[in-house]
Amino acid sequence: MDLPLKKLGIAPNAWTVNSEIADITRPPLNPQPVILATETKTLRIDLAKSALLIIDMQNDFCHPDGWLSHIGVDITPARQPIAPLKHLLPLLREVNIPIIWINWGNRPDLLNISAAASHVYNPTGEGIGLGDALPKNGAKVLMKDSWAANVVDELEQLPEDICIDKYRMSGFWDTALDSILKNLGRTTLFFTGVNADQCVMTSLQDAHFLGYDCILLQDCTATTSPEYCWQATLYNVKQCFGFVSDSQAMLKAIDNIY
Repeated sequence: MDLPLKKLGIAPNAWTVNSEIADITRPPLNPQPVILATETKTLRIDLAKSALLIIDMQNDFCHPDGWLSHIGVDITPARQPIAPLKHLLPLLREVNIPIIWINWGNRPDLLNISAAASHVYNPTGEGIGLGDALPKNGAKVLMKDSWAANVVDELEQLPEDICIDKYRMSGFWDTALDSILKNLGRTTLFFTGVNADQCVMTSLQDAHFLGYDCILLQDCTATTSPEYCWQATLYNVKQCFGFVSDSQAMLKAIDNIY
């Protein structure tokens, strides 16, 4: 009589084992090839190996009572990805593309934050920076579980979504993101969120350096930086790090499945 096999790991990076055998072949992913238009080339991609990364769509960056607004930045551009993301997310979930939220969520004691990182958010040492309370509501800037670090209410996070706290601009630096993507067998990454030239770009660059295929969805991405920063981001993605597309091209690719 054969002994039953038990699963170890997360599919597709999973074994089945018992006391006598370990089946390490791993279950295959069922391909979902689609054609996606980008600004430079037409891509044939596999949705079964894809994931969507949403970076820093948080109150501190996108809400009128958040940190960016407090320091006098016009957050209007940072809110532009909300509408296309709201439309895109349900359809991506229908085709089982993982939705990964990557947000600043610092430790209360800031023990892993360097002086250089803190300086970015409080260059004089006298302002409101990482971990400090916002004057309007007392929420602590970009601190895990605070209102300030929460995703804006307009974007719904579901239980099956994946949430990752980050501690630098890049979502890959000192986080579990790379390990999670490898366990899920995801090699094509769609990048969205804010700010395009900062946290989105550094995350995309690190993904490229790690061997992922990178696609920036430009209508789901924005920056409060000057226009030349946005243009330089688009140029560098297309020139060096991947491809630029948008949510409409993504929706068209998905529609062709049915």
